[in-house]
Order: sequence, then structure tokens, then C-alpha cells
Amino acid sequence: MFDGCNMILPQHMFETQVLFCEEMLMETNYKIIAVDFDGTLCFSNWPELGAPNTKLIDYLLKEKEAGNKLILWTCRAGKALSDATRWCNEHGLSFDAVNDNLPEIVERYGNNSRKITCDLYIDDRNAFIDSSGRLTGAAL
Repeated sequence: MFDGCNMILPQHMFETQVLFCEEMLMETNYKIIAVDFDGTLCFSNWPELGAPNTKLIDYLLKEKEAGNKLILWTCRAGKALSDATRWCNEHGLSFDAVNDNLPEIVERYGNNSRKITCDLYIDDRNAFIDSSGRLTGAAL
């Protein structure tokens, strides 16, 4: 479906690493942004809830206002997921999907892959190979 991912360096405005995946042959007029919860949107110690990452929330609200779509992409399930989505709503965030692909993506590819299809992944645990071939990132 796509050739791979280009990484934006960790010194991003909201102090979370961002992976930018190439346009996956999607002919949309919007970006799809998948964002993690624990350690990314919320500075928490799972399953507790913590302080908001206000810079990231502000960024996502601007992206949503610009017509882009947001996916909450987290390992949380059950009550912990309900708590996280409630917390996000309390901080003004609403999502087009939660731990799932957007319906238009499922329709386009004819299946619902376990991997979220998006243009941008925002997560505190990613790593990447830098220009000198070394593995680097927040997770290391």
C-alpha cells in the first residue's frame, strides 16, 4: 500500500516524536492523524489519568478545525479506554475513530487492517533510523 515512512526529527513543537508516512495513494483532501494516549496526549501512569499535553492538544484541535481527521490509537481497552475517551472529550478532543481505521479507508482497501492507515503517527514510543544509520528515538 505504501513505500514506507519518512520521519520528522524528535525536536517537534509538542515534544513528541512524529512519524510521517508517505501519502498511501489516498486521494483525499485531508490528513489522517493517529495519536497515542498514554505518554503522548496524557502524561499518565497507566491506568491512571494525568496532565494534558496542551501543546499537542492545541495542535490536534487546529488540525481538526482545518478539516483533518483524528484517530485515537492506544493500547487501552474496556474501562481504561472509556476513561481515556472521556478525558479527551473533557479536553475538547473528539475522534473520527478509536483504535480503528476510518470507514472510508476500510472501503477503499476492502479490509480493515490491524495497522491504522494514516498520514501521521504521533506516539511517545517510536524510534527511527537516523541519517547515519543509527537507531534513535524516544523509546530508546
